[in-house]
Amino acid sequence: MNIDVGSKVKKLRNSKKMTLKELSERTDFSIGFLSQVERGISAVATDSLAKIAEALGVELSYFFTNPRRKKKYVLRSYEKEVYQVQDAGFIMYHLTNDIGDKDMLPRLIELLPNSSDEPVDTYSHEGEEFIYVLEGILTLSINGEQQDLFPGDSAHYESEIPHNWQNNTNKLVKFLEVNVPACFKKKG
Repeated sequence: MNIDVGSKVKKLRNSKKMTLKELSERTDFSIGFLSQVERGISAVATDSLAKIAEALGVELSYFFTNPRRKKKYVLRSYEKEVYQVQDAGFIMYHLTNDIGDKDMLPRLIELLPNSSDEPVDTYSHEGEEFIYVLEGILTLSINGEQQDLFPGDSAHYESEIPHNWQNNTNKLVKFLEVNVPACFKKKG
């Protein structure tokens, strides 16, 4: 998926006769990072991709839609594709065929067992997040506190609050994450 997204970024940038330097200036991302994204070497977070989309004058959904496919409303369990695999020990799957005009980005995350119970560094970004634990014990670090979430537990918060999650157990943790990037948030 990283390669598909990266090639779309590069193709769109070239069609607009924009250099990597110009895209870098518009997004505040380094030229090296943008080059790695275009080559599919580096994964890009949804909020970062939203910033790239804005700089290129397209909706975020542009990078996730496949114009050759017929629009499907149902995603079968055997059709879901791995979206991202992180060195931090998690696998992320998109839970939709068509992000299109949708505001939410639903994902299934499988968090591998962690050999360390050291707290992870928190981060913040624009948007809103919802988490629902399906299996295992998820440790959520949010706003300076750590809380264990068990199957059936959920959390809903503004992404600007410093947060992160980890698996401090020797078993797999599965949870749903629904992200609404800031570019989609409706202002009251």
